[in-house]
Amino acid sequence: MASGEGFLTEEQREMLKVATQNAEMFSSAPKSPSPKSPSTLLSEHHIKAPGGGKASAGGGIAVRHVRRSHSGKYIRVKKDGAGGKGTWGKLLDTDGVSHIDRNDPNYDSGEEPYELVGSAVCDPLDEYKKAVVSIIDEYFSTGDVDVAASDIKELGSSEYHPYFIKRLVSMAMDRHDKEKEMASVLLSALYADVISSAEISQGFFMLLESADDLAVDILDAVDILALFVARAVVDDILPPAFITRARKMLPDSSKGFQVLQTAEKSYLTAPHHAELVERRWGGSTHLTVEEVKKKIADLLREYVESGDTAEACRCIRQLGVSFFHHEVVKRALVLAMEISTAEPLIVRLLKEVAEEGLISSSQMVKGFTRLAESLDDLALDIPSAKTLFESLVSKAISEGWLDASFLKSSVEDGEVENRDDEMLRRYKEEVVTIIHEYFLSDDIPELIRSLEDLGAPVYNPIFLKKLITLAMDRKNREKEMASVLLSALHIEIFSTEDIVNGFVMLLESAEDTALDILDASNELALFLARAVIDDVLAPLNLEEIASKLAANCSGSETVHMARSLLAARHAGERILRCWGGGTGWAVEDAKDKILKLLEEYESGGVVSEACQCIRDLGMPFFNHEVVKRALVMAMEKKNDRMLDLLQECFNEGLITINQMTKGFGRIKDGLDDLALDIPNAKDKFNFYVEHAKERGWLLQSFSSSGPDAPPNLAASS
Repeated sequence: MASGEGFLTEEQREMLKVATQNAEMFSSAPKSPSPKSPSTLLSEHHIKAPGGGKASAGGGIAVRHVRRSHSGKYIRVKKDGAGGKGTWGKLLDTDGVSHIDRNDPNYDSGEEPYELVGSAVCDPLDEYKKAVVSIIDEYFSTGDVDVAASDIKELGSSEYHPYFIKRLVSMAMDRHDKEKEMASVLLSALYADVISSAEISQGFFMLLESADDLAVDILDAVDILALFVARAVVDDILPPAFITRARKMLPDSSKGFQVLQTAEKSYLTAPHHAELVERRWGGSTHLTVEEVKKKIADLLREYVESGDTAEACRCIRQLGVSFFHHEVVKRALVLAMEISTAEPLIVRLLKEVAEEGLISSSQMVKGFTRLAESLDDLALDIPSAKTLFESLVSKAISEGWLDASFLKSSVEDGEVENRDDEMLRRYKEEVVTIIHEYFLSDDIPELIRSLEDLGAPVYNPIFLKKLITLAMDRKNREKEMASVLLSALHIEIFSTEDIVNGFVMLLESAEDTALDILDASNELALFLARAVIDDVLAPLNLEEIASKLAANCSGSETVHMARSLLAARHAGERILRCWGGGTGWAVEDAKDKILKLLEEYESGGVVSEACQCIRDLGMPFFNHEVVKRALVMAMEKKNDRMLDLLQECFNEGLITINQMTKGFGRIKDGLDDLALDIPNAKDKFNFYVEHAKERGWLLQSFSSSGPDAPPNLAASS
């Protein structure tokens, strides 16, 4: 110690002396339960502050809190005496390296530094977030909903689905309208089948919580996010009550609260809000055929003028309609025939896109095939069309950018065309005229009379195929009219077998239909699902249709898509209104109308008037509610006239056996509660069940007691 005393002030030497004496005193004393080192004792020892500082409980000031600098001033310093202007650091400090002696009586294992053992642990959530960013980027590039859904399923980790919702929407918000529309379409496609309603709600709430952060990078974040919320409500993937619940959980001053106010006041309460919200982003994922054709014609004309092959390839790629590239091929070939100087440029472009893989070989063949089928019409404007086409085919095959199988397939198609029956050809021409007239007049009785006059019921499936194909290439009004007509035809002149065979023909030619109708697969799935909801087809008929199709064809995928639509919550309401049809009533409104018409009938009304009222409701998927309320009213008022109404509804085909069985099933499920108000409810119900079975308007498999699973009810709700 003596060697170091020259570096200490007089006061510090006095402090060190006291500390040493105390250490010797404690070392000679009996063992303490928790021995303390000299440095600890020193830091805890209190000496009265020179100059009269404020005394501590022990009569002095803690030395570790006050120290005099070289200038003689007393200053406050850091904990344990370290640092501070004019100081040398902690007493008994070493050269910056802490040496712990395990043989020291004061050794504490808690002072040992932590060591990292093994590799760092990866956070599963971080890995999930990285994976979904890749999936979303790929989806924005390809627009393939099925692939995106499959990738999300393969990821698993359903507990992280809300993070996917948040990332998808936040990435789309910072992009163009096309990506925003694509994000909304993907959310609707994933709803119920891949991501549950609760997970979607949670994901949107996370977005609302982060709205303040999003607004830093995206200027109009509040308005865009409000549109996403409104679109989700319109698409029935978020319940309207979500806005009320979320508002209560957010601060009034937050951006998330503003989002909800904007969504409700600016979008969801406006007249025709559903249509406005759905079209706000231009429906960019659902370009019409005419729009795509115009874009293709424009880019080909620009290419012929500029000769820039790279730019033309970029424009084709930017279109993002790889399934419609056959139209590029067809229009390019027509342009080559019309303008002789353009032929070398067109040949160079088609060869380039084929070698790059930008246009697949199958799309190339389809483009040539479509032109071959219209050569007769083309020859009216270009007399040498056939010769020029044969020259182009020969050149394409010799240079390797057209598959040689094209020649064989075109010969086979010609043979089939030659064998086509003249009567069938005439029938097709006439039904096309009949369908066009129906779209103009909306006169179902007149159409039925025209079909009966044709006298060709064997061709009913062909009529169905033509009807839906023509409707698919038109607006939602015509699609709705086609579905309504199917229901009428099923009651009047079409058998279920006719309708099944018609849909099979449609699905078998789905790939050809997609040549002209971009969204053919989704449209066909909606027509199938709508037919089930309208009781034109039973759910079991979907199995029958699928069994008649090749396992991996696009038609089979369409049937699977229809099943997914039917399995979603509130499938009946959503599908009935998919093209703007239905009554637009809320469920409570419909229940109120049903109750009023039954009360009016019970008080002395006419059966035919009651049936007409049920028909005017226009909600065939909800007729089970009519059955349920009629039976309850019969029990309460002890008036079995309601059974006469149900009998008449069944006889007219107004309420199907599926809806009857579902209505009886709902009564059976709530029979215990019903018996509290109607003591003999079970006896009356058993009587009604036997009565309905005897007259054939209730499935024989239905049991009035115990669980049952009636067939054909999977989608009746």
